[in-house]
Amino acid sequence: MTDAMTRPTVSPFLEPGLRTKPRSLAILQLSRDNLLPIYLQEASGEHDGYAEGAVVNTRYGSFPHSTMLNVPWGSQIRASKVDTGSRGRKRKRGPKDDASRDDAEENQPETADNNDTEATGVKQAVADDSGFIHVLPPTPELWTQSLPHRTQVVYTPDYSYILHRIRARPGSTIIEAGAGSGSFTHASVRAVYNGYPSSAEDRKGKVFSFEYHEERYHKMKKELTDHNLDGLVHLTHRDVYNGGFLIDGKSPEADAIFLDLPKPWEALPHLSRRKPQTQAKEGEDTAAEWVSPLNPKKAVHICTFSPCIEQVTRTVSAMRRLGWVDIDMVEIANRKLHTIRDRVGLHYQTDRGVNVSPHDVEEALERLAEIEERVREQAARPRGAGEDGAEDADTVMKNGDDAAKKDNDKTSAEQPPFQTPWVDGRLITKGEPEIKTHTSYLVFAVLPREWTEEDEAAAFAKHPCGKEKAVVGSIDKQTRKKERREQLQKIGDRKARRKERAEKIAEAVE
Repeated sequence: MTDAMTRPTVSPFLEPGLRTKPRSLAILQLSRDNLLPIYLQEASGEHDGYAEGAVVNTRYGSFPHSTMLNVPWGSQIRASKVDTGSRGRKRKRGPKDDASRDDAEENQPETADNNDTEATGVKQAVADDSGFIHVLPPTPELWTQSLPHRTQVVYTPDYSYILHRIRARPGSTIIEAGAGSGSFTHASVRAVYNGYPSSAEDRKGKVFSFEYHEERYHKMKKELTDHNLDGLVHLTHRDVYNGGFLIDGKSPEADAIFLDLPKPWEALPHLSRRKPQTQAKEGEDTAAEWVSPLNPKKAVHICTFSPCIEQVTRTVSAMRRLGWVDIDMVEIANRKLHTIRDRVGLHYQTDRGVNVSPHDVEEALERLAEIEERVREQAARPRGAGEDGAEDADTVMKNGDDAAKKDNDKTSAEQPPFQTPWVDGRLITKGEPEIKTHTSYLVFAVLPREWTEEDEAAAFAKHPCGKEKAVVGSIDKQTRKKERREQLQKIGDRKARRKERAEKIAEAVE
């Protein structure tokens, strides 16, 4: 047993720790729906033309890896001032660059961090005036949103429901066919994880994944190695339609199955407890013993992921022929609801994204009264040059409204808002304008365990039948008579107490 087996490196998806670490996966949240996965690198000299080491360039600024190391997960990282002109290539440093670098080093305080950076030859990052991101720990949900898509991805609303229906729990064994981009793989590993196996015989929660496409298989294999999930995921390059689901001729003894295949009905014959009655292929050894990949001691739950109803029809027909029961089809319709504050009011004259209209009836009446007052003031002034020497009423109204707007701008600029911006306005909830109502159809089924004569004998020995002395929950006659006597005794005691109390009352009256 090797040291790597006894002391495995725990995946950041399972135990990320409290702080970021070098050579570990991190998810950078650029905005609400824009996530970027990176592997944090230690500062060890100039990297790709940057004196600060490895740098991530985004629309929100530049972020050296050194600013994201050894910080708590969820921290806000400020952008840094770096020379983006040298991005992607190394260039010779000129006298101006050396002078600016010397000035920056002179302006930095003498600290232990500066001494360390000087020893490694890496320039310390200087914070910029604006721009920031958040560094988040890797989770299956964040990985699903940020992973490089190679196939159709099983998203969080689907795989969370699937794992619940197939009863994935710590210690379970799952067969997954069609690894694809690895979204479901990472989620299922977290669901069955109950520790790394200490030996080959140690049975822990594990995922046996199968992928037919060779290029996707190699990319998936590299990702699992980078994420330290090799001990929990056994990835195999195989066509399961013909090759089945055995591992080196042995059964993985799966408790749950997930098939994301174009033709799941062709893989179902390999997921049986007995060899299906099919015609033997040419050259096949019919005398060889058939091994089932399922757990013989438990009922097995399955889910198939199919985008077309024709696939569902053929899958359900194959399930019925092979003995699967409790067949059910589900479609997940996911709709996001956004909660925002709708700021409405006439005092928001210069704010962006605000509905500048009366907030309520009182505010509308106040504005109308103010405009009428200004109209009366304009009418009382000396008449201008018109046909009859009077200004047009519409002009007076417009001038009064413009003057009121200018005065309102001055007062709103001078006076602070009556509420802080994050609690100002009405709290409203809006749904998505376009709802993605269909990803795929999910077909669920259960294959019961086989009940043999040995199982019947063991159950009979543990729970013998035919020699019962009494029915569970019944009461014999002696117990019933005893309880009846106790009840009558209680009734007699109550009558005696009432009679004694009545006699005392009569004596007191006399």
